[in-house]
Amino acid sequence: MQRAKISIIGAGNVGATTAHWCAANELGDVVLLDIPQAGDMPAGKALDLMEASPIMKYDAKITGTTDYADTANSDVVVITAGIPRKPGMSRDDLLATNAKIVGSVAAEIAKSSPNAYVIVVSNPLDAMVQRVLQVTGFPAHRVMGQAGVLDTARFKAFIAMELNVSVEDVQAMLLGGHGDTMVPLASCASVGGIPVAQLIPQARLDEIIQRTRDGGAEIVKLLQKGSAFYAPSAAAAQMVEAIVKDKKRVVPVAAYCDREYGVGGYYVGVPVVLGAGGVEKILELAMTDDEKAAFQKSVDAVKKLVATMATLV
Repeated sequence: MQRAKISIIGAGNVGATTAHWCAANELGDVVLLDIPQAGDMPAGKALDLMEASPIMKYDAKITGTTDYADTANSDVVVITAGIPRKPGMSRDDLLATNAKIVGSVAAEIAKSSPNAYVIVVSNPLDAMVQRVLQVTGFPAHRVMGQAGVLDTARFKAFIAMELNVSVEDVQAMLLGGHGDTMVPLASCASVGGIPVAQLIPQARLDEIIQRTRDGGAEIVKLLQKGSAFYAPSAAAAQMVEAIVKDKKRVVPVAAYCDREYGVGGYYVGVPVVLGAGGVEKILELAMTDDEKAAFQKSVDAVKKLVATMATLV
């Protein structure tokens, strides 16, 4: 059986760690690409990962390159390219620079891997996925953004930390844009099947929800240089796995919503069935009035961001 070909664009911390997770979990052969100015850096990281394989016992061919020809006919492409956040910056502050970078990457992918499924990780996430859809012209179900998997993981981790329970027993869901307006759904959170509202007082739960919204900024502040990469890359790898193994995972991703949730043609975080067909189905949830209002606020923020991007590219 032929292995899937997974290309990761951007060999910085997020990209290289995504390559690590994909290889270690034997999701396929991995190509790690960066700009020509990076020189042999991608090749060095790829070789380092290959040399780890006898120890960690994974079989995968890992290639580092600066040439898009090496990514040709990829099954899945993960875009991590772009500048990261610095302390005091919002994801939206990255808009102008990353829109140009991600647009050029999308054009190369369209030429080299016209049948690929594309997972965008670059920020500001919701606008960058929209940009990839515009430039590639791919069907919307093949272009998606990694945000909700990460944000939900943070929400689950904070709940597990609060209750001192296994993360495996925590279930949660989150909607909306990847940013300050994301909507963690307390009504969908549970621990071992017990609604989280029965275990955590509302005031404390509100604090955990706010910490989830601020999760990326908290890490940026702690690191002082750079931004989060272990959890974002793990989230991207989980999405790759769902596609290459046809897992039919129910996870929140930035998906193109038209009639769904009344969004009207934008990418926003929603729960989907993710499998070999990419975004195979968008699941529409019943929300409380407060959740609906928060979700609409998030959608409006995404629309504003996309409108601003249109003036910059």
